[in-house]
Parts: sequence; structure tokens; C-alpha cells
Amino acid sequence: QVQLVESGGGSVQAGGSLRLSCAASGSIFSIQLMGWYRQAPGKQRELVAAVLSSGSTNYVDSVKGRFTISRDSAKNTVYLQMNSLKPEDTAVYYCNMGTGGRIYWGQGTQVTVSS
Repeated sequence: QVQLVESGGGSVQAGGSLRLSCAASGSIFSIQLMGWYRQAPGKQRELVAAVLSSGSTNYVDSVKGRFTISRDSAKNTVYLQMNSLKPEDTAVYYCNMGTGGRIYWGQGTQVTVSS
């Protein structure tokens, strides 16, 4: 089994920054990808950013230039640095990880951006 534990969410004013962390533990083999999704009230969950085992990254257009995903392979941890936050970034953010042919999810962390 694999467990993902997220941290770093909270409340911030528009223009502020937050850094999310997601630490993976358990039976981890080769990690194919790690990423962050978010789900706002009444909306579908969407991919925010992902980093592949190759190191390549992918972002949803709405966060390009503001968010940065990074990974510490030694710690099995993925980060999401969020700058210039906007009220529309308000959502529950979920970490996910692909390893051993399966996808695992964290429990989610709330990010609230006030105007």
C-alpha cells in the first residue's frame, strides 16, 4: 500500500503565495508520475500540474507562469509552489502518484484565496 500525505494548504489574500507538499510512503517502486489536481465547489476535478519520471512537467493553462511543480525523488515528495494566487484558485487540492501500475490519491488540502 501507498499513502500520500499533503500539507501546506490554507487561506491567503489574492496575490499571495502558498507551497503545497505531498509525501509518499509505503510500498513505492518506480514512480511514473506525480501531480496535483484541484476541485472547486460545483466543478469537476482538474489537473493542475504533473511531473513525469523523465522530469518533464505539464500545467493547466490557467496556472502557467504562476505555479511550479517540483519533485524530490530521494524523499518521494512532490511540491507545488503557487504564486500570484487568485480567488479562482480556491479549491481542494489533491496529490496523486502513479506507481506500480496504480494511481494513488491524497486526502486533499484546502486552499482559499480571498479578494
